[in-house]
Amino acid sequence: MLLRVLGSLLLIEGLFMLVPMLACLAYGEADWRAFGITAGGTALTGWMLKRLLPVASTHFGKRESYLLTGSVWVVFSFFGMIPFIISSAGMDVSDAFFEAMSGFTTTGATCRPADAPPLAHGIMMWQAMMQWLGGMGIILFTLAVIPTLNSSGGMQMFNAEVPGITHEKIMPRISQTAISLWSIYAGFTLILTILLLLGPMDLFDSVCHAFGTMSTGGFSSNSGGIAAYHSDYVTILVTVFMLLGGIDFALIFTVIMGRWERARRNEVVKWFVFTILLFWLLFDVGIWMTSASTDWRSYTIEPAFQVVSTITSTGYTYGNISTWGPLVLALTFLMMFSGGCAGSTSGGAKFDRLLYAFKRIGNEVNRCIHPNAIYSVRINGRIANPDLVAKVVLFLGIYVLLIAGGGVLLSAMGCPTVDSFFSSFACLSNTGFGASVTGYGDDFASIPDMAKWVLAALMLIGRLEIFTILVLFAPAFWRK
Repeated sequence: MLLRVLGSLLLIEGLFMLVPMLACLAYGEADWRAFGITAGGTALTGWMLKRLLPVASTHFGKRESYLLTGSVWVVFSFFGMIPFIISSAGMDVSDAFFEAMSGFTTTGATCRPADAPPLAHGIMMWQAMMQWLGGMGIILFTLAVIPTLNSSGGMQMFNAEVPGITHEKIMPRISQTAISLWSIYAGFTLILTILLLLGPMDLFDSVCHAFGTMSTGGFSSNSGGIAAYHSDYVTILVTVFMLLGGIDFALIFTVIMGRWERARRNEVVKWFVFTILLFWLLFDVGIWMTSASTDWRSYTIEPAFQVVSTITSTGYTYGNISTWGPLVLALTFLMMFSGGCAGSTSGGAKFDRLLYAFKRIGNEVNRCIHPNAIYSVRINGRIANPDLVAKVVLFLGIYVLLIAGGGVLLSAMGCPTVDSFFSSFACLSNTGFGASVTGYGDDFASIPDMAKWVLAALMLIGRLEIFTILVLFAPAFWRK
């Protein structure tokens, strides 16, 4: 049963590969053959898994759900890297897999040098599309288009892939939940594409930036990024939609359905918006301290854009932010760790978990003063399960250890210390900033091939939020 579902997923991936092939044909690029071959091979493999292999059991339990969720991202990246190898991009296997995993996990990191010539339109469309597919989730898309999984492990797969602390069905059936979330996601993408078209972007750039913004993957079809368009309209527009991408889509659904009361009571979003405003102000202080301002935009549009881009893990940069001073860089590290809200397309440890942790810290401080008192963590007016709070604290601890472990591994492979730890941090948080952002390190192009595989693994662990991957290495998982 697992291989049949995986076959269905590969058929879907092969179908999506036809879009960049059409982009190549539209621009008269020879890379259409690369996408045609890859799409055909991917679809054929999917058909063989779906039709030719015998099905020993239709059971799809928790074990199969975790195994599929963990493996499908690797399989998608394996087939997704092929166009990078056989097209005009001419990448080797390590670079191609890094690019594919970076795309699907919405990390947005690239191992191409900053001064490299632009890629073909078809390749850029595939990069943007990988981010868009990975933004809301490959498994979630599958649940929307394969309703039979509702009664066969659908909820387990939903829990294993969708980022967050707790998960709730916003509709009675999991497929209806998946369709609703993907509809909002696709709707916002379409609206942003149309709005960008009204500015200086053409259709191709509008689609690519809409994909990169809503997925919070940060892909840009322009080597100069958003700043290259010299448009306040584009910058403000992208800032607003990045913010939407960093908010829980289930909460957005309730607002669309007219249930405003739940949104008003949601303290996570309130603290999230407050934090953005606070960091915006602190960015202004940092810019003022270093005299890095050039005009009124240096205190308004540009820092607001950078704050939202960083905290939602989109990874767009507006110029060289290393010139904004050490305070801005320190705040950037904090936002990379935090990330957006649970249930959004953003990366990071998630803002919800930090709120749980800070409230738990407050309770422990109060318990030192009043040791006999009973304190509970309350989120949105509800008492959180103590086991859930303990899991949140454990998650944050493992998260820090993974950043440190990744940094040590990369250092052992010969990477400079700054590059090692910052790259590990950027990939686990799915932010995708190269160490060059700090002004002290280099970008991912300078990293050895073996280190790129380590970073790709960190991207996957960060996207699936640690436990979905760690459980696969537990001996108890494989016991009957």
